Amino acid sequence: MPQPRVRLIVTGDDFGYCLRRNRGIMECFKARAISNASLLVNGTAAKEAAISATRNKVPLGLHANLSEGLPVCEQLRLGSSLVNKDGFFHGKMGIREALKSGHIKLSEVDQELRGQVDLFCELTGQLPHHMDGHQHVHVLPGIRDIFAQVLSDFGIKYTRVPIEPGLRDCDWLGQQLMDFYLQVEKDAFNSVDVFRRHGIRWTDIYIGLTTMGKNMSVSNIQRLIENAITARKVKQHLDSSCGKKFRPLQDDSILTMELMVHPGYCSFPEEGGCGEGPDEFSMSADRLHELQTLKESKLLKYYEDKNIQLCSFKDL
Repeated sequence: MPQPRVRLIVTGDDFGYCLRRNRGIMECFKARAISNASLLVNGTAAKEAAISATRNKVPLGLHANLSEGLPVCEQLRLGSSLVNKDGFFHGKMGIREALKSGHIKLSEVDQELRGQVDLFCELTGQLPHHMDGHQHVHVLPGIRDIFAQVLSDFGIKYTRVPIEPGLRDCDWLGQQLMDFYLQVEKDAFNSVDVFRRHGIRWTDIYIGLTTMGKNMSVSNIQRLIENAITARKVKQHLDSSCGKKFRPLQDDSILTMELMVHPGYCSFPEEGGCGEGPDEFSMSADRLHELQTLKESKLLKYYEDKNIQLCSFKDL
């Protein structure tokens, strides 16, 4: 059975978060270490990111944000269900708790998501090639239905479904992080039918949860890609044995993957973020570690040797 050709989208998330994040993402793009970026339109350096992306022809998607910083819709900053008493989003875990308690008004989710798409178009002069959620908010119950409708209405074809093969085998992850990832996976599984009903697509394979920050290495990225290729070949064989014809998003010889990454230079305190300053992850050395790993010649040569084509969502 021939090895499938791999089309790999390496997406630099959080573009626009701060000028040092922008610098790192652009450095990776110019080094051909990433092939795609996801813009935070409520980031403090979103305008600069959009200008840089246009100048350097970086394929851009929208990193929809409902959890960190300020809404782009000013009328939602005071008294809406999406924000706390200070006018900021509830946070990564806070939005999940507010959603469970029934506090979030989905009409306001709809308003903010449409506002972010409009702002993306204003900043870039075009629709996003794809749209996903900062901290995976787009697969949360209720929100995923609104999210899918917004994508459908704007004609945005691609999203991200964060189901990572082999997640449960990654015993180096701490229990708290693993619990969060398993909940993200569950929410993502429950989003599949919603996205399909709206005609939204995604790559065959998603990876990146287990390679964030200090957990990223050339060997870990290679392992994830090799495991995905092996899993596809086994599935094709089993489907063939059962008389089924396997039909991935493209054709039988192509395997599409997205690798989520967060390269950048460490944010300075009180500089950047989405309206309330940078978080600990942004100020840590983890972002720089990702940048350096993604640019390693060993990894770039691996892509070449394995016939892995880096591309973007607009190329699918």
